[in-house]
Amino acid sequence: MSNPDIQEVFTIVHNTNSNTTVRHFKHLKLYERGEIYALLKEGKSIRYIAKKLGRSPSTISREIKRGTTVQLNSDLSSYSSYFPETGQAVYENHCSNCGAKIKIATVEAFIKYAETKILKDKWSVDAVVGYCKNDPAWKDEYIVSTKTLYNYIDKGFLSVRNIDLPLKLRLKPKNKRIKQNKRILGKSIDLRPEKVNTREEFGHWEIDTVIGKKSGDNALLTLTERKSRYEIITTLNAKDSKSVDNSIKELMQIYRDTFKHVFKSITADNGVEFSNLETLLKEYGIEVYYTHPYSSFERGTNERHNGLIRRFIPKGKSIKDLSFDIIQRIQNWMNRLPRKLLNYKTPEKYFYEELSKIASSHI
Repeated sequence: MSNPDIQEVFTIVHNTNSNTTVRHFKHLKLYERGEIYALLKEGKSIRYIAKKLGRSPSTISREIKRGTTVQLNSDLSSYSSYFPETGQAVYENHCSNCGAKIKIATVEAFIKYAETKILKDKWSVDAVVGYCKNDPAWKDEYIVSTKTLYNYIDKGFLSVRNIDLPLKLRLKPKNKRIKQNKRILGKSIDLRPEKVNTREEFGHWEIDTVIGKKSGDNALLTLTERKSRYEIITTLNAKDSKSVDNSIKELMQIYRDTFKHVFKSITADNGVEFSNLETLLKEYGIEVYYTHPYSSFERGTNERHNGLIRRFIPKGKSIKDLSFDIIQRIQNWMNRLPRKLLNYKTPEKYFYEELSKIASSHI
């Protein structure tokens, strides 16, 4: 640097392992301002004072300008003089105005949009931010990061409250249960190909049931495609193998010739309701894998989606009272929710893109 003042105010350190520039600032202290005042009274020059304090002449010159005020003599004539207290006051005032300013005034349109999506459409905070970042309609608009939007909610800047964000609520700990031996119904998940585990290939599903009341109620069958995160929800008359088989047969009728291409494998737990899956799907060449007992995390995607369903159908609420339209509405909401892991595309869009590939390859 050729400018000695900049060289003195901060030293730029270049880290060879990083592109980040670190700046170390060195501000004048109050006692140094006192020395400047005393030396000026002695008639010393700016360069002399700078050398005496080990500072740049430019630094001393700017400080004198900051701390100089007009005073009156007893005969009402005026004169200018440097005062260390004035310089310190100006310095502290400048410091109080430093730092990043709140952006909320410039992001009002985004805030209103976020409130609607979170409260009405039940989107997550991250889904709102990620969707807007990828939506051309918001290209020229101001938006904030996920962390900042959470901060705004915490500070009460939005009509959204933390209680409106299900994932921020603390879950009650579950009572520890003694695990009993439970047999695996069929082929173990340990035999599932790596391409299924890594979600490289479309057409591999996880399956489970969601219950309402503990007895005398319908149940829901949920299937989640591992790659696209697309969700299928159907109503079961009961939580048994016959009802599950009937729902799978309905899917066979819907997808017809493409069924075996859309459903290449299904991963289930060891519930008795899935005991006939392997036999039912064998003629289509569809593999059925079973998780280890008491290992619901091995169907993590499906379990996560079941948690989303519980936002609308809490445990203990009757499923039998829910119409087909309501179930369809929940399914549509899940499939039209932008996902971070899909680069904020929706599962519905991703799923139909894969269906188009299947259709074009079998024309």
